[in-house]
Amino acid sequence: MTRRDRAYLDHIQECARRIEENAESGRDAFLSSHTLQDAVLRNLQTLSEATQRLSDTLKESHTEIELAQIAAFRNILVHDYLGVDIEQIWQIIRRDIPKLKTAVISMLSDSN
Repeated sequence: MTRRDRAYLDHIQECARRIEENAESGRDAFLSSHTLQDAVLRNLQTLSEATQRLSDTLKESHTEIELAQIAAFRNILVHDYLGVDIEQIWQIIRRDIPKLKTAVISMLSDSN
């Protein structure tokens, strides 16, 4: 793993941590707070951008992460922001972020 890949994986992990932190008050608090929603959306954008910058070698060796879907999701967040469904974002926080965190931790530990 390159130093650059490690830096991006660390950044992805930090964004995931922030997303979970901003959602820890629960669904109702998240859905009623534009501030929490904006914080989560910003970190999702940053996280998804960082996944696109990982080396092809790393991406090819870790197909358990659906990087093409994450890239497509980033394009929706950035270019179709009026079409973002906050309820769907909540589902992503609960369903996908923990899986991504686990995969990133595994990738980082494989490199040691």
